[in-house]
Amino acid sequence: MSEQHPHHPINSAIHHVPQSRHTFEARMKDGAIIRIRQHGNPAGPRLFLSHGNGLAIDGYFPFWGPLRDKYEVIAFDFRNHGHNPLHTAEGHTWPNFIDDLDAVFDAVNRELGVKRAAGLFHSMSGVAAAMHAFKFGRRFDALVLYDPPIYPREGHPVRYLQQNDKDSLSSRAARRPERYKDPLDLAKQFARRFKRWVPGADELMARATLRHDRASGDWILACPREFEAQIFAFNADPGLWQKIARCPVPLKLVCGDPALEDVMPPALIGKAIAEESGLPYEAIPDTTHFLQIERPAESFRAAETFLAEHGLAADGA
Repeated sequence: MSEQHPHHPINSAIHHVPQSRHTFEARMKDGAIIRIRQHGNPAGPRLFLSHGNGLAIDGYFPFWGPLRDKYEVIAFDFRNHGHNPLHTAEGHTWPNFIDDLDAVFDAVNRELGVKRAAGLFHSMSGVAAAMHAFKFGRRFDALVLYDPPIYPREGHPVRYLQQNDKDSLSSRAARRPERYKDPLDLAKQFARRFKRWVPGADELMARATLRHDRASGDWILACPREFEAQIFAFNADPGLWQKIARCPVPLKLVCGDPALEDVMPPALIGKAIAEESGLPYEAIPDTTHFLQIERPAESFRAAETFLAEHGLAADGA
């Protein structure tokens, strides 16, 4: 049965994610469950998409929704995020994220058939995808990493900024409200903080990152705040920066605007890595760390030019 998805202008308010074409589960080595959703055109090139720490891929629908006419979109949340059932705090680690990504890749090939595929990964998932490439080799045929907060090498001036930022993010995450009476309460918080997001993205992300607790009637964080804080705190391995130029998978960095007055460290990190490594790089003007939710069309065009170079763009792209 084909997926129903009316066309929508990029700047219109979107308040829900349509039902997937197909949903299935993958069980991780320690029993954690990841629910994988296939959207879009199964005859098109396959794109894997995932999210940043504490978030969920459904909240990025303004970015990936318009791709469904031409692309097969494989959307999934990392363990303990979004659609996935809660697992253990002990298993919520960077090494497991890397192994989980490989398990998801294998599960998709088993369930939907083997074909060439690219990964479009934001922030936390981008760091995990780069680490995955070095552990497992060329599983994906191309990677586009959106504003990945790769920990800077020793001696680089942005290292101090990133260290302070990740510590601040970890501290703030640990103090987040755990429950809400209504998702719109969280949506209002997002709207106050992220003023560049396209209309409707605040509500989409709120609903994507909360789950309903029938016992209390409240809406609680799908990813517990201490889990989110833990991932920010332990993103401190400079080894990836030092070797990323030798990534076994063709890789492009697409980042926020490093010239913004309120620039966040990941945008500076992307620019610095590109300057040192020569990796393909593009900054989207007037965007922050959430470029995919601020300028979705421009953010994908930056990826699609790279996909085309590797035979992974849709016909006519």
